[in-house]
Amino acid sequence: MQLIIISGKGGTGKTTIASSFAYIQKNSIKGDCDVDAANLHILFQGEDIERKAFIGAKAAKIDPVKCVQCGRCADICRFNAVKNYQIDPLRCEGCGACVLICSAKAISLGDEVTGDTVITQLPEGILSRAEMKIGAEGSGKLVTEVRKNALRKRQEGQWIILDGSPGVGCAVMASITGCDAALIVVEPTQSGLEDFMRVLSVVDYFNVKAFVCINKFDLNERITDQIEAFCNERKIGVLGKIPFDPLVKKTINALQPVICHKDSLMGKEIGAMWERLNYQLKEEIK
Repeated sequence: MQLIIISGKGGTGKTTIASSFAYIQKNSIKGDCDVDAANLHILFQGEDIERKAFIGAKAAKIDPVKCVQCGRCADICRFNAVKNYQIDPLRCEGCGACVLICSAKAISLGDEVTGDTVITQLPEGILSRAEMKIGAEGSGKLVTEVRKNALRKRQEGQWIILDGSPGVGCAVMASITGCDAALIVVEPTQSGLEDFMRVLSVVDYFNVKAFVCINKFDLNERITDQIEAFCNERKIGVLGKIPFDPLVKKTINALQPVICHKDSLMGKEIGAMWERLNYQLKEEIK
């Protein structure tokens, strides 16, 4: 079973829920698909046992010896990456137009390291994650590599629990595709509702079973009712409604999944959500 926890925007509590699910299902493969800002490993700590550079893009380079300074590469570059007969690696998109236009054969495309993939051994289970370089491109490719590593380490019958990226971009699509179920975490605000509808359209496109969790539902119960009504109309299971819980800050500062705190309202609801998720997935299989 591959479960992805996603949200239409950042800061909805996605990682808080994903870490608690991963803690409950101790003997599982954990994956952090939020490669732009991976932080699941902070809560679980552990020891890195594998690190590999990831080639995720191409970048152009000018050989100053061969360059005749004709300026044709600067004229054709639509990204304004060429200046003073040098290429700015942060602007270069690796399209190769400058390579084709250069009559002196002074420009070449080379592999670019866009991040590192990391396997972390936890006290229980394995965490597959990545560290993307600042300003690098190809987050979707890096997410795919994170998931490949998770599958490589998986044993028969093991859950794969993935903490996804927020939004609807390439990294989200790479996180969702091939999963068995997606839990969408929503906040009860007007923008939260709109963001939820957008990310749901991505989940539907990839034909992944969708479930919903409304976090901090009691901050705006009018919008919460709208979210529930929308889900009922679309026959989407609302697994849980989590109340605002001031203890969440305490558990995060202690570097613990929130479910570890017995008095946490959020922790109790996440535990109940996990039971409901397992029950509903079993019903789907029947």
